[in-house]
Amino acid sequence: MRCLLDTHILLWSLLEPDRLSSQVRQVLDDPGNELWLSPISLWEITILAAKGRLQIESQDINAWLREVMSRTPLREAPLTFEVALTSRTIDVSHQDPADRFIAATAQVYDLALVTVDQRLLQCGQVQTLS
Repeated sequence: MRCLLDTHILLWSLLEPDRLSSQVRQVLDDPGNELWLSPISLWEITILAAKGRLQIESQDINAWLREVMSRTPLREAPLTFEVALTSRTIDVSHQDPADRFIAATAQVYDLALVTVDQRLLQCGQVQTLS
């Protein structure tokens, strides 16, 4: 299975794994699955840290993210022109740019979006897993 992790799924897998459903844990633990991440998720995490809504051990969020990415078997889902254009036409019920880019990335790369965000789960143009 080819899956795109929503930002909160990545954070929960690293910091609060008990919040993940057993189905999501199985998907993340299965070495036969391809796990993908949008650069938008890293951008979103740096914003959360800057606002004080994310506390990590390291003072430097960028260094922490680089270390996480170096030890986590995630593929980068490039932010392309097609993703940018799709982000404006995808049927997401709100205007949150991060969610629009993540949903568009899942659609463009034909990835199942792993999320618990109800607004993204209702997007009929993207396969989801929660």
